[in-house]
Amino acid sequence: MKIVCIGRNYAAHAHELSNAIPESPVFFMKPDTAMLLKNNPFFYPSFTRDLHYETEIVIKISKNGRHIEQDFAHRYYNEVSVGIDFTARDLQNNCKAKGLPWEIAKSFDQSAPVGTFIKLETLPDPENIHFWLDINHERKQTGTTLDMLFNFNQLIAYVSRFVTLRIGDFIFTGTPAGVGPTKIGDHFEAYIEDQKLLDFNVK
Repeated sequence: MKIVCIGRNYAAHAHELSNAIPESPVFFMKPDTAMLLKNNPFFYPSFTRDLHYETEIVIKISKNGRHIEQDFAHRYYNEVSVGIDFTARDLQNNCKAKGLPWEIAKSFDQSAPVGTFIKLETLPDPENIHFWLDINHERKQTGTTLDMLFNFNQLIAYVSRFVTLRIGDFIFTGTPAGVGPTKIGDHFEAYIEDQKLLDFNVK
């Protein structure tokens, strides 16, 4: 399986990092070793001093496909969860300044904690999903998928033009504004519509 991550999919987040608003989806990849499941602890990596959290809705691909038409993209997923795209911001900024790729800052081991998946049909409005992150019982980040620049179907259609999507692949759909630093001892709890789907500690 693979993890496809969408960047700059919320205008407010792009602005807070002084990035331009994209005209088409921006995506990068994480390897399967980045995945962290079952609410296992996350161990703060030794190679960064500025680790940031980015809370995102994650969709799970349920059907193999490539060159998927947007009108049919809804047939390729039926479950969502919430995940954290951990980013070594100091490494990322250094790579950007040199014009280098920045997978080193995004794709390291355990950089993609993912919560329990739930069926889209159980949500009040699958096109308007509310989600948020609490750290140490304090609200840190909130979002709704209505604010995405590119919705789920647009993302699937675009990504599948370049990369074959397979059953079990994850797509991290972008983070809203409010990203911030992580420290050892933090307790993360992430929710979709009052359902806590992700709960882990940073060690």
